Amino acid sequence: MTAVQLNAMNTQLWQGIGAIADSEPLMRRLTKYVSKLVKEKTDPTLMTKEEFYAKIERGEEAYRRGECTRLRKGESVTEMLRRSGYDI
Repeated sequence: MTAVQLNAMNTQLWQGIGAIADSEPLMRRLTKYVSKLVKEKTDPTLMTKEEFYAKIERGEEAYRRGECTRLRKGESVTEMLRRSGYDI
């Protein structure tokens, strides 16, 4: 994005905020939405509902194919991870 495009977008954003600044319900909604956007940017694990369910389905399919590691009786999670090749 060029500096001109970025400047135009900033101008449009601030004009939009100015247009709703006198409406408490709209400002409340805007604040809530901005918080959600900030969280999306800062949380790399955030995913949509569809992505979440697709990930579960991929995991279940891998389990059905036997591509999983089971925790042995009396084994800790740390021990299982080490056995699986993780450096803990």
